[in-house]
Amino acid sequence: MAGGLLANWKTVPNLLSALRIIMVPIFIVLFYKEHLGWAVFVLFLSGLSDSLDGKIARRFNQISDLGKILDPLADKLTQISIAVMLFIFFRSSSVTEMVWFSWIFIVFLAKEALMVIISVIMLCLGLRPGAAEIYGKVATFVFYGVMLLIIGFGPEIGAFSEHFTLPTLLMQILVVISALLTIIAFFSYVPDTVRQFRERSAKKNQGVNK
Repeated sequence: MAGGLLANWKTVPNLLSALRIIMVPIFIVLFYKEHLGWAVFVLFLSGLSDSLDGKIARRFNQISDLGKILDPLADKLTQISIAVMLFIFFRSSSVTEMVWFSWIFIVFLAKEALMVIISVIMLCLGLRPGAAEIYGKVATFVFYGVMLLIIGFGPEIGAFSEHFTLPTLLMQILVVISALLTIIAFFSYVPDTVRQFRERSAKKNQGVNK
């Protein structure tokens, strides 16, 4: 199984996914140190590489089993780190409205945490976590865009808010839309996941009955 996983692993998409994973702690440190302009830049590079790796893999036939794991892993680590950092930031706000608003980032954190747990269980059982469907791709694209806007131009936080500040209500609406898309994306994985568990259970029962 390991040989299959590492077959054809030396590809550009896998390198991009690995770089995105490396960018996660870099983003966290930059955000924590309040170098928000650089944090936006790193997040932009991460989102750009995320949009490119799939296209490159399909265009040049560089799809690999390792890539099918690295790509969603990079997505999940990135989104978890962003959700945690923004939750902490808005949680410490002096504005009560922003403190309450911070809880919506738990939606992103909960979804990605559940996906990680389910994926680990599936891999341990010899199953393959489902690849991103259109709902997942759209949710990820919107998530990156909204988070870039918040960190770049959001009230209280925006790295470039001296030039333009996103109205608070608009920011909240965008985050809610992103959260709803995230929930829809999560449920889009359910049918395939349930199918795989049912097929595994059926095969197991067949083996017992023989």
